Amino acid sequence: MTPDSTTSISQGDVLVLVGTTKGVFLFWSDASRKNWRTDGPHFRGESVYALAFDGRGGRQRILAAPKSNHWGSVVRFSDDFGRTWSAPDRQNVRFPAESGLALAQIWQIRPASDNNPDVIYCGVEPAALFESRDAGETWSAVKGLLEHEHRPQWQPGGGGLCLHTIILDPADTGRMLIAISTGGVYRTEDGGKNWSARNVGVRAEFLPDKYPKFGQCVHKVVNHPKHPERLFLQNHWGLYRSEDWGDAWHDVANGVPSDFGFAMQMHPSEPETVYIIPLESDEFRCVPEAKLRVYRTRNAGGSWEPLSSGLPQKGAFETVLRDSLTSDSMNPAGIYFGTRNGKLFASADDGESWREIADGLPSIVCVKAAVLGAQPTSVHRQS
Repeated sequence: MTPDSTTSISQGDVLVLVGTTKGVFLFWSDASRKNWRTDGPHFRGESVYALAFDGRGGRQRILAAPKSNHWGSVVRFSDDFGRTWSAPDRQNVRFPAESGLALAQIWQIRPASDNNPDVIYCGVEPAALFESRDAGETWSAVKGLLEHEHRPQWQPGGGGLCLHTIILDPADTGRMLIAISTGGVYRTEDGGKNWSARNVGVRAEFLPDKYPKFGQCVHKVVNHPKHPERLFLQNHWGLYRSEDWGDAWHDVANGVPSDFGFAMQMHPSEPETVYIIPLESDEFRCVPEAKLRVYRTRNAGGSWEPLSSGLPQKGAFETVLRDSLTSDSMNPAGIYFGTRNGKLFASADDGESWREIADGLPSIVCVKAAVLGAQPTSVHRQS
């Protein structure tokens, strides 16, 4: 794959960030989302499970968490769309020495609200939450979760003991919800000083007690800023909705071929519309019937419909991971997902139709999208 030597970037362009097990690829299109340009890989040979775009406060910053087999995971950023990256500080996310913990992986990067333009959070393995108050330059562990009384009882899931989801309340900066595999969902009301388990109604199929206070293997949680107290949760078996910030959860697996899966994404402007990509089972983690279908609900989980136009419906032994399904903020919405087989798919019409925009990439583990709001500029790259 040969990157463009000069890529023109304009206001309203769509940027899709793709993290793989061998680096990061950037995909660009104008608002039509018909023709795509590409650049990469960045961080050649390093796995990147966490990406984010930070457009707050006039920034156009890409944040990435490359993991070197030798140096481990770090957070790096680029303010010029990947032409240059911040220096590779080998320990910019690290546990306090007295914790006895060592960083294994960075799983999530989440910018805070527009009211806190310099605050960013990241979720890591072993499960912990880190905070940056200088837009990603330096990081510190959130003490209240790091020292939580449940920590000694959390157990790693198949991908490790990872904090992979961070949900913020746009109306209350003190409220935050996180998800841990396999710790479950926890919520704070005081900015991270105290955390309480919020898993009532979510089953842990693999435990003797199917409904413990904590210990569920949550795979993903999403919400919409227009209706933030309503949460949707994809579990290791089970689809759920909460109407009260996780105080109670109710099953919404109505009409899906499997309630096992990882990926879940809100529609950017419709708070009752959610997308998932079910997998057959925890024993066979490929799409059911080898048919690649995205399922959508438009009534907050009351029913689900398959979206398959343009997707392979035969011999598609594909797997989509928890952060490999995303959307842009256009109308109609662009929906994007990548597979472990290195295929990247895009829809420019809310998921009604799809097309493959890349094949042969390394295994895709993270996909994020953004619509640029800056003035036109040009970025000159080395081929």
